[in-house]
Amino acid sequence: MGVRRPLAALLAAVLGVAVSLVSPVVAASPAHAAPSGDRDVIVHLFQWRWQSIAEECETTLGPHGFGAVQVSPPQEHVVLPGEGYPWWQDYQPVSYRLDQTRRGTRADFVDMVDTCREAGVKIYVDAVINHMSGTGSVGSGPGSAGSAYGKYEYPGLYQSQDFNDCRRDISDWNDKWEVQYCELVGLADLRTSSPYVRDRIADYLNDLVAIGVAGFRIDAAKHIPEADLQAIVSRLDDVHPDWGGGKPYVFQEVIADGTIGTGSYTPIGDVTEFQYHRDISHAFADGAISHLTGLGGGLTPGAEAVVFVANHDTQRNDPILTHTDGARYDLAQKFMLAHPYGTPKVMSSYTWSGDDRTGPPMSADGTTDPTDCSAARWVCEHRAVAGMVSFHNAVDGHGIGSAVTDGAGRLAFARGSAGYAAFNATDSAWTRTFTTGLPDGTYCDVANGTFVDGVCDGPSYEVSGGTFTATVAADGAVALHVGAVGECADPAGCGAGPPPGDGDCPAVASRFDATVTTWYGQEVRVVGSLPELGSWNPADGLRLHTDAAAYPVWTGQAALPEGARFEYKYVKVDPDGTVEWENGGNRSATADDGGGCARTFTGSWR
Repeated sequence: MGVRRPLAALLAAVLGVAVSLVSPVVAASPAHAAPSGDRDVIVHLFQWRWQSIAEECETTLGPHGFGAVQVSPPQEHVVLPGEGYPWWQDYQPVSYRLDQTRRGTRADFVDMVDTCREAGVKIYVDAVINHMSGTGSVGSGPGSAGSAYGKYEYPGLYQSQDFNDCRRDISDWNDKWEVQYCELVGLADLRTSSPYVRDRIADYLNDLVAIGVAGFRIDAAKHIPEADLQAIVSRLDDVHPDWGGGKPYVFQEVIADGTIGTGSYTPIGDVTEFQYHRDISHAFADGAISHLTGLGGGLTPGAEAVVFVANHDTQRNDPILTHTDGARYDLAQKFMLAHPYGTPKVMSSYTWSGDDRTGPPMSADGTTDPTDCSAARWVCEHRAVAGMVSFHNAVDGHGIGSAVTDGAGRLAFARGSAGYAAFNATDSAWTRTFTTGLPDGTYCDVANGTFVDGVCDGPSYEVSGGTFTATVAADGAVALHVGAVGECADPAGCGAGPPPGDGDCPAVASRFDATVTTWYGQEVRVVGSLPELGSWNPADGLRLHTDAAAYPVWTGQAALPEGARFEYKYVKVDPDGTVEWENGGNRSATADDGGGCARTFTGSWR
């Protein structure tokens, strides 16, 4: 039997009993799988502005093979300055207008959908259709687009008769009727059995489909009776011809427990598999991953499951492994993209301190700031795993082949003859010769770089006779696939020929100035993809130095090959050797000549 754990402002998570990940992968079923083709990876750009999402589709998501973006709710919502404009105000609708939210206007939304479609990326909307605003928002109007409202009264849309009669919080989570007909943390529960309410919800969703939206995440789906949700989904129009027509892709937030399981919702659409989140997150957090070649044991069949390591709720209410865990968290997301279970959804976050209600970086009026992945609060962890999206796409249709382990924290496996991946969830490097089904050739390591338009910006490995030798960094991975083969573009990674550049400098004197607050005895190092930066091994990273006059700025210098592109992070190292990685995705840079064969890189701890 599950244990109830209400979410702070939005939904109640009912946690089931953990199951062992030992059963074989369940074969895919064509019933209503994610859109076919080799681009099904979803990225949740949580709380991003519409214009920022459009830019990310053009510059990052499209080129790296992401299939879709889950965007935050686009309908008019409550505005709560007294609460500091919390993130969850967006999950309290007051109308279905798209005119103005904290993320932009209707015109901005339309431009985002069009821009992303041109980049080959679908938009999936987080659809809040179980409820409207809540008890805590009474008297806080108007809404973000200026609409007047009151709990159970939304002029021109809903009145009191459009809400269920159980106007109290859910008290018995073992009673399915209460779960589906009473109020979720004080939110006005819509009477979705009413044809009028069903039509209004369908009108809203079809407005989005007409704009070009390709699918929906149904928020709090298990609080909507199955028959009601099926009736709403059946009213949806076909999607844009660029996405092949047909009904929108639907996946539903169903936190399974002993009262309501995922199976009662899979006839409607895919479901979010929370048990996967718990099991994978615990496995990587504990450094016990050697058993993860197979999944199953009570999980939803893979063809009907959307999987994730963390989402915006679990980060705040069930934090097992999140972006605050640095490299180990990135490693778990990379594993998710390498393993053939479910439709993967990558989280991309922002930071907060202390108060989990905190909204995204914003202006004084609560509107969201444009995303800047180099800024302190935007984490953008999807960029740290972008290369692995190409791995996921390239090995589609291939199961897990031969696997090797080395203790509890190390695992490597083949994806047929299309790819090979190794994962090291320990604090020390793992050197081994791996046997693969890959054809001979030079392969880009997409776990530590990307391969776009024939260019590899990470290390490369030579496969000869089906084998290659690699050192997998602590809390690191190596991943090769047949779609990333060609000339080695990073000589520092594979030693093939001179580095790119004009040849004027034998090396570039690369200085790193990092603003990092430490306690006495801690060291700061730069750890990155080049040997000069430790090849992702903190023990071999570039040590930085400071003094009383310069602190908290730490400085160090390394001679890097001219033109070498690399990724790096700052780490703190305690006297006992404990390593703390900064948050967020990898920093990217090029050792180009800034004048006098020298270059300075600056940054602040995230």
